[in-house]
Amino acid sequence: MASLNIEATKSQARALLDSRIKSVEELVQARQRLTDLKEQLVAAERDDKRAYVKATRDGWSADELKKLGLEPAAAGRRRKAQSKPAETPSPSDTNGIPEN
Repeated sequence: MASLNIEATKSQARALLDSRIKSVEELVQARQRLTDLKEQLVAAERDDKRAYVKATRDGWSADELKKLGLEPAAAGRRRKAQSKPAETPSPSDTNGIPEN
């Protein structure tokens, strides 16, 4: 039977773990960057909306701003999707048993 060197084995195991830990570190860094950028986007959209409202309060019409290529931000124009009314089952659909 071949003799095993505990220190060499531990060293190899650490090298394997280090490579796995590095991939998790990279994932955490990427996620943190994504979180930071999302927060920056929210702040930028808020600033954009405020600036647009200020421009309209200062006398610019929506049409004038549109002609200048400054339409309202998409986030400000979103509408909530209307939910479909629930369908009521017909008597023949009740319990999956067709009427005879």
